[in-house]
Amino acid sequence: MGKVTGFLEIDRREAKYQPASDRIRHFREFTLPLPDSEVVNQASRCMDCGVPFCHGPNGCPIHNQIPDWNDLVYNGNWEEAARNLHSTNNFPEFTGRICPAPCEEACTLNLEDVPVTIKTVEQAIADKAWKAGWIKPEPNPHKTGKKVAVVGSGPAGMAAAQQLARAGHEVHVYEREPKAGGLLRYGIPDFKMEKHYIDRRVAQMEGEGVTFHYGANIGVTVPLDELLASHDAVLMCGGSEAPRDPGLPGHELEGVHYAMPYLVQQNRRVGREKEGDEQPILAAGKHVVVIGGGDTASDCVGTAFRQGALSVHQLDIRPVPPIKEDKLAVWPYWPTKFRTSTSQAEGAEREFAAATLSIEGKKGRVTSVKCARVDAKRQPIPGTEFHIKADLIFIALGFVHPLHEGMLEQDGLSLDKRGNVAATDNDYATSVPKLFAAGDMRRGQSLVVWAIREGRQAAQSIDMFLMGASVLPR
Repeated sequence: MGKVTGFLEIDRREAKYQPASDRIRHFREFTLPLPDSEVVNQASRCMDCGVPFCHGPNGCPIHNQIPDWNDLVYNGNWEEAARNLHSTNNFPEFTGRICPAPCEEACTLNLEDVPVTIKTVEQAIADKAWKAGWIKPEPNPHKTGKKVAVVGSGPAGMAAAQQLARAGHEVHVYEREPKAGGLLRYGIPDFKMEKHYIDRRVAQMEGEGVTFHYGANIGVTVPLDELLASHDAVLMCGGSEAPRDPGLPGHELEGVHYAMPYLVQQNRRVGREKEGDEQPILAAGKHVVVIGGGDTASDCVGTAFRQGALSVHQLDIRPVPPIKEDKLAVWPYWPTKFRTSTSQAEGAEREFAAATLSIEGKKGRVTSVKCARVDAKRQPIPGTEFHIKADLIFIALGFVHPLHEGMLEQDGLSLDKRGNVAATDNDYATSVPKLFAAGDMRRGQSLVVWAIREGRQAAQSIDMFLMGASVLPR
């Protein structure tokens, strides 16, 4: 906990943002960090609540010891707070920026709608640790002689690779793209998290002995059998990339795209990477419609505004959620309530209880979206049809499973009923000997914090498999 009476004396204060009119002119982060003195005040609000739901199963998936590092920050011991934070989370500067903070929803003070600003304190600790030079490579001088391959360098793969290297194993990370990070780099816009944070973690990991191999599409350019033969264990940490097909008439029209190719293109531009041969997808001067109500849809909204879209509509089949949840019915679980992302706050027109019936066009190009209101069972209500003008449409309805072509066509590899790699969170072992799976490839699309947890736990399981015992935390 922090100060005994802190939650009574100090109001919750959140970080502010650059005005929307300014931030849509660039792709940089736009959060205005709190000064250290205010971060200390916010940490002091952590109360002696008896049962800290914030780092229990309903709060933080990686079980960050939130009351402990809040107390350390309140008492001015930032370096020990950073050590404590890193004991459970390999990349707190990632989660401090892009995690939706289920810990804050589970905070006891959230019963009064004033939870501790846990996410803000977490980011402040991580940023200070980097600035002060406390974060350095931690190579293990004692090598095990075991060689492990990690396929995919998203947050699950990076976390697993770092843990395995620190256990003394020789770790090789194989990444399909030119740079590490997976969807953390290519799917999340820079205005939410700039990518130099990934680059410096990669440098730290290389200092710990991790070797990164880029442009290696396992199962396509490099056979998975080859990795299994040359390594003592292989961990698959690819993303969930197969988009959900809405089956809409008119999907084939020019100007209709899935969300991820659009976001990847823009992230490559911002990162000054070589663009592919595909046609550029740009929203400048266009009326944009985004179909879907999740984070990926919101990222499309923010990207479209920064590219100069004339208007952006977002369609959500769900009804308008309540402004305030019934605390006694849902706390400490993640509640369904009305939320406005920073991208939506930049001027998006949001339509709730709206089903997309078809995409219409002329001469092969999209011109509008035909919609209708839905009933309680999310079925279109006859007579409520309406049209929205559209020059560009993004379909952001989530992902159903990882891509099956290539690596997942390995003989003997079992998939679950959803099309993900079949493996339990007890040992993360697949049906193929020496082959493990973690992250979105195993559990389906999820949060970065869940990917980090799965990567850490899979590393511990692989260490147990290789050595018969493990000092890695689970």
